[in-house]
This record gives sequence, C-alpha cells and structure tokens, in this order.
Amino acid sequence: MKVKTWLLLTYLLVMLLPLAGVYGLYLSINNYYQDKQVAEYFEKRSTLNKIKKVVSQNKLYEREANFNELEELVSNEVQISLYGGNGLIIYTSNPMNNRVGSFENKKILYQGLYEFKQNYRTFTYKEPIYVKGKIVGIYEVVLLRTEWVEQVNTQTYLVVAGIILLLVVIYGGIIYFLNQRLNHPVKELMLQMKAFAKGEKVPSTLHEKKDELGELAWSFLVMQQEIELARKQIQEEQGQKEFIIASLSHDLKTPLTSIQAYAEGLKNGQLSNEEQQDYLKVILTKSDFMKQMLDDLMMYTLLQSPTYKMHLVEVEGDEYFDMLLSDYEQVSREKGFSVSTFIQVEGMYEVNPKQLIRVVDNLLANAWRYTETSGRIEITAFEPPIIPTHCKKWVKSHLTKQEGLYMIIQNSGEGIPIEHCQQLFEPLYQLDQARSQNGQRGAGLGLSIAWQIIEKHGGKIGVASDENEGTAIICWLPKKEE
Repeated sequence: MKVKTWLLLTYLLVMLLPLAGVYGLYLSINNYYQDKQVAEYFEKRSTLNKIKKVVSQNKLYEREANFNELEELVSNEVQISLYGGNGLIIYTSNPMNNRVGSFENKKILYQGLYEFKQNYRTFTYKEPIYVKGKIVGIYEVVLLRTEWVEQVNTQTYLVVAGIILLLVVIYGGIIYFLNQRLNHPVKELMLQMKAFAKGEKVPSTLHEKKDELGELAWSFLVMQQEIELARKQIQEEQGQKEFIIASLSHDLKTPLTSIQAYAEGLKNGQLSNEEQQDYLKVILTKSDFMKQMLDDLMMYTLLQSPTYKMHLVEVEGDEYFDMLLSDYEQVSREKGFSVSTFIQVEGMYEVNPKQLIRVVDNLLANAWRYTETSGRIEITAFEPPIIPTHCKKWVKSHLTKQEGLYMIIQNSGEGIPIEHCQQLFEPLYQLDQARSQNGQRGAGLGLSIAWQIIEKHGGKIGVASDENEGTAIICWLPKKEE
C-alpha cells in the first residue's frame, strides 16, 4: 500500500475510531441504564404503594398525630413529608428541610400532584388527602436513588477508563505502525546513505517495498550503482590517461634522442654535404613524427572532453566525398600500393569537413602501415542498397544499414584475428610491430580518434577482417533529415 494512502487511512482511523468507540460505549451504557431504570421504576413503584397505604391515613393529618408508623418507613432511601391543607408542614424526615410548623408555598406544593417524577437522584410523588371532598392534607414521598447514583458513578469511572484505554490502544497502534512504515524505513535509508558515503555497504531489502519509500530506496540503489559505475569509469579514464602519458613520453623519448644525436653530429662540422643532408632529413622526419604524436594527443584529449561539441555543416554528398577521397589515390600509388576508388553518394549530409579529413588520414595511414609493398588498397563511399561489386563477402555481411552512407577503407594482406578486431579502437592499442610495413610504428591514437569523430557525427565505425584477404574499416554516417 502506498504511504500516501496508508496515511490517509490512518488519519481517518484516528478521527473515526475514537468517536466510534465512545459512541459504542455510550450505547452500551445507555442500554444498561435503560434496563436498570425499568427495573428500578417498578421497584420504587412497589415501595411507593406500600408507603401510600400508611401515609393515606387521615389520622396522620390531625393535631397531635402519632408518627411512629411513619418512622418505621423512613430510611436512608425513603423520605416522607406531610403537609396540612393550608400548606403547614406537619412532618418531614428530610434532614435538609426540617421546617416543621412553618408553611410551604401552596403554588409550589400543589404542583405535580399524582405525578411519579423521576430525576437523577430521586423519585418524587405527591398526593392530596380528601375528607368529605375537602383537602385536609398532602403527603410527599421522596425515594432516593442512592444505589443508582453509585452505579452511575461507578459506570462513569469505567467509561472514562474505557475511553482512555481505547485511545491508548488506538494511538499506540497508530504510533507503532507509523514507526514500522515510516520511521524505521527512513532510519534504515539514512543508515544506507551514511554507510555509502563512507564507502561501506549495508544489506537491505527496503527497495522491495511496494510504496513511495520502496521507490525512494530503489532510486537510491540505482543512484549508488550509477555513482559506482561513474567512479569506476573515472578510475579507468584516469588510469588510461596516465598510461597514455607514460606511453607517449616513452615514445617521444626515442625520436628526441635521435634528434639530439644527429644535431650533435651536425654541430661537430666533420660531415660531408651529403651526410649533412641525410642528418637533416632524419631530424625533420623525427620532428614530424613527434608533432603528429602531440597533435593526436591534443585531439584525443579534446574529443574526450564532455563540453566539446562538434560543429557540423551541411554539404552535398557527391561533391564533398569525391573531394575528400579522390586525392588519396595518387598518394597511395606514390607509396607503392595498387589503389582503386569508388564513390557513389547523393543527397545532403551534415559533417565537420576538417574532422572527417582527419578520420580518412588516420584510416589511410593505418592501411599504408599494415599493407605490404605492392599490396592493394580500396577506398569506397556509397549509399545502400547499392553495394560495389568488388566488396568482399566478409565485408558485405557487416553492411546492415539501409540508409545513410558507408565509407570503407580496405587493404589486402594478412587479416586481423577476430579477438583483436574490437581492440583496434582502444587508445594506444597496436598490432604486433612486426606486422607493419618495415616495422613502422604510430602513436596508437589514430583509430581511437577516428571512432570518436564518427560517433560525434551520429555514425558508427567497425572493422571486418579475413585472415587470408585483409582488413576493412567500415564507417557509417547518417543522412541529413529532411
């Protein structure tokens, strides 16, 4: 049950149960009193009838009457008063009204004759005595309800005690259930939070509850998992950054050492012109290599930043991708590779031209590095469902999109084992150096940078490889929405 519903029901119970309990006690007591009243009425009526036989005697209203017989009837429960016809008080057993010899007001005296009046403490009855049609006296009988009053007082105490007990039970139960449903779960959740802040874990099943507190505990559990995952990712990224810095520092040390050695050779001035040119060429090559490594590191760091947003512009697909890819055919031939280019793109695309050039540079540099001299490189850009005929079967199996465009850089030679394919896009991951052309080695960030750039274009990048035919890097880019 939801806490909101439970609290509403609790509020209604707190409001209604005491009223219902008090009303129930009232009904039970009222029924008890009614039964008692009926029994008492007939009992008092019977007593009155016995008294009437005595007080109805005319002689009691004469001068110097004998009241001994009345004295036998008088008790703590019975009070008798006799009045003359003129209101003179002849006799009374009421200790609070001992005014024998005085007169009672006739108007008051003659009120309520023949009525058996009942109030909280007494039954009262008055009746005149006639002699030859003339009122010679009036008697008044007061039957005290002492036992009744005592019972009422006792019942009142019992009712008050019952109401107090009922309220204690109701409010005690409400407090207990509030503690179980609210206080205890809240304290447990607070304990979990404090433990989590200290890096500790407290076992709990609070998230299994089907109410708002259970939902809150579940949200806290999800938050814990997300924070732990974020911490783990931060630790991994920190470790990765430290590894990258250490690796690049080591990789930069080698060309720096070479530059220093060749520069010292030039400084000695004992080299021929031809040797000096060779030394300068080596220094420039090593400098370019270092510049490329630093440039890759800066771009990788920029792409990793969560605040970096790539600016995309709208381009015409046929013109842009023809310009992007066609120049690499001549460069590849100059490096000694056999090259073919296929471009068939239509429609509009949103791209960052500078960053896509970097992607193709990195992919081609990787292909050049791992393709044997006189090997074949294929550069392709097309839109499904048209697929170039030269695409190998092991490449076609990766072309699952029916919209957008595919850009594929494929090289011949020894393929990549399937267990290494996904690792190609990890930073600083490189295949065995012996597999590259002439043992060349790059910075190890090119494919990782390409993957991040394609992802920021809303695209996907993957690798397909056949151990006997070669490797293809497959990039997919979405078409501009109309």
